[in-house]
Amino acid sequence: MVPKAFVHSTLGAPLLAILGVLSFGPHAMAQERADIEQLQATTQALIETLVESGVLTRESASKLLAVAKAKVQAKASVAELGKDGKKVVRVPYVPESVKNEMRNQIKEEVLVQARNERWGEPGAYPEWTQRFKFEGDFRLREERTRLSPDNTAALDYQTTALTRAADIVQSRNNGQANFNTQNDSNRLRLRARLGATATLSDEVAATVRLSTGNTSDRTSTNQTLGQYFNKYSVVVDQAYVALQPFGPQLTLRGGRLPNPFFSTDLVWADDLGFEGVAVSAKKDIFANGSGFVTAGYFPLSQNSPGSSRSRNLIGVQTGLDMKLGSSSNRLKIGLALYDYKGVEGQQEDLNSSFLEPEYATRYEYPSGFRQRGNTLFNVRAPGDTAAATYGLASSFRELNLTAALDLVNLLPKPVRITGDYVKNLKFSRSEIEQRTGVALTNGKDYGFLAKVQLGAIQMNKRGDWNASLAYRYLGSDAVLDAFTNSDFGLGGTNNKGFILGMNYGIFNNTWLSARWMSSNPIQSFAPGSPSPTKLSVDTIQLELNTRF
Repeated sequence: MVPKAFVHSTLGAPLLAILGVLSFGPHAMAQERADIEQLQATTQALIETLVESGVLTRESASKLLAVAKAKVQAKASVAELGKDGKKVVRVPYVPESVKNEMRNQIKEEVLVQARNERWGEPGAYPEWTQRFKFEGDFRLREERTRLSPDNTAALDYQTTALTRAADIVQSRNNGQANFNTQNDSNRLRLRARLGATATLSDEVAATVRLSTGNTSDRTSTNQTLGQYFNKYSVVVDQAYVALQPFGPQLTLRGGRLPNPFFSTDLVWADDLGFEGVAVSAKKDIFANGSGFVTAGYFPLSQNSPGSSRSRNLIGVQTGLDMKLGSSSNRLKIGLALYDYKGVEGQQEDLNSSFLEPEYATRYEYPSGFRQRGNTLFNVRAPGDTAAATYGLASSFRELNLTAALDLVNLLPKPVRITGDYVKNLKFSRSEIEQRTGVALTNGKDYGFLAKVQLGAIQMNKRGDWNASLAYRYLGSDAVLDAFTNSDFGLGGTNNKGFILGMNYGIFNNTWLSARWMSSNPIQSFAPGSPSPTKLSVDTIQLELNTRF
């Protein structure tokens, strides 16, 4: 005989479930009588089999059937009957508005689940891949440079105490210039960039971008074609982490990062990357506008006894970004101060030139670092027969005011007006004379840019177009020439002129560009030279651009 405890623990639940179906079937499930009778017969046959096999006693089986019959009778006694003697089934009334609300809620929940689980998407990727965002661009450029035949052929810088173009020189060995100032040239160039951003959490993201270019040109990522089919080098253009511990109102970035300041290429070249740390904050301060603050520390060189000293840049900018009226017209304005530490040269004494042969390089403004235009002097002591080592005659602390006004409804096409002004607050003729031993009678410490653009602000779709005209004036010592535009006037400072540009979208995110730049020097290459030097440059650039 099977123990009673086994029957109640092992078979009790299934049997009670079967009996529950038996007792509730006629009412809850509204099945046909024939089906109910068949279910009852099946259940009774199952119980009889359990009795015959010894699992249940006859007494236990009788009690189970009695309990089921009692439940059926109890429910039948409380059921509401109609005039025809049949049970009345009442369905609660549900208003149509409640039905719609329930339907919409269920639909939204299903759609959210479908999006999250990517139902029906062939080749769906794992969840972690959704945290990556990729972007890139490609530019193919034909560039032609026209140089006036009246340009100064070369400048023998060793006959002057100061210079603004130490790399435009006359070789003493063969009488040939090492820099082309009179002959036209053209080149085909490309730029390719690919970046990836990984969002690690709501507060942390990391970005790495690779590009064409090289490690000796800081202001350009172009690759010149015509290398006998040789392969191109790839450099790390950006590599930084961004933190937003309190949301998008505060962003901290560190590493090699894009320009964190609101600016134009008057001060910072478009392709220039910054190395260091920066923090940016923004806050709504009135209904249609917000304020922003950006600050950063960027090391330029580390202290290395005998070869270099610590140089760095500290930048701070504050400004407003506001909507004008209820339209899409906007005004953005920023005021910045860029303070360079330790970049100015210092002349060695004759004893140091013998005791410390590398002394002068501590104050050098290296040829691979500078472009041209800043006032330079030989930091080696008088009587030092070594080749000249050039340093900056001026210190640099740049005050920069930048503004951009977007007028969407003024004309049939949007209009953008851009203005930029910069002044070197540390330019001092008396300090330059004390540093170099030469009285500087010329040189400019300011620069400005004015630009008007008509048409689409950005090239996004087929048929988008814009045209622009700009005037640019950048004095010799207004900014550090290493970091400004490298195309206008062959790069650097001490130049002025016009820029005419056009863009036209031929496909979505693909457009053609044409640009003409005409520049002339503001002052001579060599301060105090007996005759003025000339470098008139016309540059035409034709481009095919695309991005993704």
